[in-house]
Amino acid sequence: MKKAIIAFLLFCLCSTVKAQTANDEKAIRQAILNYVESFYNADTTKVYASVHPELAKRGYYKRDNNYREATMTFNQMVDLSSRWSKSNPVPADAPKEITLFEIKDKIASAKLKAMWGTDYFHLAKIDGDWKIINVMWQD
Repeated sequence: MKKAIIAFLLFCLCSTVKAQTANDEKAIRQAILNYVESFYNADTTKVYASVHPELAKRGYYKRDNNYREATMTFNQMVDLSSRWSKSNPVPADAPKEITLFEIKDKIASAKLKAMWGTDYFHLAKIDGDWKIINVMWQD
């Protein structure tokens, strides 16, 4: 009987961890989807919902056959997302391909393929919500 109780408790523990991970995975995907859709749809509310105010974003883009570096703060992202799609028409089939690399209790890492290139993310679970903290990108 003791073995049955221990087996049952282990089963419950594993089920809870798996359920938490599934919920975390869904929340992380939503945070990244909010990020890309903030640009695609010029919707700054999605930035506020999913990006940490202390965002550190750094990227590299090629102009005149040379790479240039660009950095962005949270406020700059809000400003850019409000107008990005106006100067960059977004086709209906614009990519939003999200790949999750690792999910821990408090941190996660992921990748997004979007119409401008590839973004890599570090996220943190803060007060129960997943927030994007760092972004590295290249066009």
